[in-house]
Amino acid sequence: MSDKLKIGILGASGYTGADLIRLLSCHPHADIQLLTANAHAGKPLASVYPHLGGLDLPDLLKAEDADWAELDVVFCGLPHGTSQEIIAKIPKLVVVIDLSADFRLRDMDTYAQWYGHEHQAPELQSDAVYGLTEFYRQELKQARLIACPGCYPTAALLLLLPLVKAGLIQSDDIVIDAKSGVTGAGRSVKEQNLFSEVADGLHPYGIASHRHAPEIEQELSAALGNETIVSFTPHLIPMNRGELLTTYVRLNKDVSVADLRTQLQDRYENEPFVRVVPDGMVPATRHVRGSNYCLLGVYEDRVPGRAILVSTLDNLVKGSSGQAVQNMNVRFGFDETLGLTQAPMFP
Repeated sequence: MSDKLKIGILGASGYTGADLIRLLSCHPHADIQLLTANAHAGKPLASVYPHLGGLDLPDLLKAEDADWAELDVVFCGLPHGTSQEIIAKIPKLVVVIDLSADFRLRDMDTYAQWYGHEHQAPELQSDAVYGLTEFYRQELKQARLIACPGCYPTAALLLLLPLVKAGLIQSDDIVIDAKSGVTGAGRSVKEQNLFSEVADGLHPYGIASHRHAPEIEQELSAALGNETIVSFTPHLIPMNRGELLTTYVRLNKDVSVADLRTQLQDRYENEPFVRVVPDGMVPATRHVRGSNYCLLGVYEDRVPGRAILVSTLDNLVKGSSGQAVQNMNVRFGFDETLGLTQAPMFP
């Protein structure tokens, strides 16, 4: 294999596809050779995304016309439920990095319950490695199919997994108040996402029914060895990108808030993209915009025995495309930070 990977991107006209192209255009080992977007087949990418017009890229085509055999890796940025059958047709020698939810849930009955239909490629599920890079790094090195986490689970699990594994918090009393920009809903036209519907306002959605809840619970339960259920409510914020979670937890006996901070600092001391902010500082979406960083904050609640935890990331980067590129780097033995060292954009 040459020092450049031959890359294909399914769903290149979506927001995650565009951010993948933006990031990979700066990657020294990436050669984008195939872009699919069925609704825009035959068009140059610049006609869909003028800001990417200066790049030397192939025209968009239909997924059915793709020649998978010529590629080393395929990123799949298709909507949930549409990836399964296509991925099943991709040759086994091609590494697939899926940004949809199609292979995140290990239990097929849980998938059917939350996504409303049977899985179309259950035989591939055993091949899938959950792509939370900081916790599955070794498994990713040999993976053929990588299931990148959702944006909310990434922010929640980076915050909670070290604390749950260390036995510092009560796993049956976790409340997650989550907020995300409108790009988290994808680029397809939906009435509820029109400017006049979301501007100057804030509203919860998916109350007690959001599909990222079982994904968070899956990973926390695996860490604990028993079933865990969290209270998770997302909200839509009238901004393009960015995500922030405020999480409320109860401490276990003889545990202090300082212990939580120390545990997170020790766990992420050598991680390039996860940072615990200094005591007294509060993470904000503007601190991570356009970057692959996730910031964590720990605070003492006024209620004795409780703590307030904050995590923030860019839902399109560390919550999606950036984490996908990070996983590619791990899978192919590159420096994990390649293509991902852009500083956050401010203001």
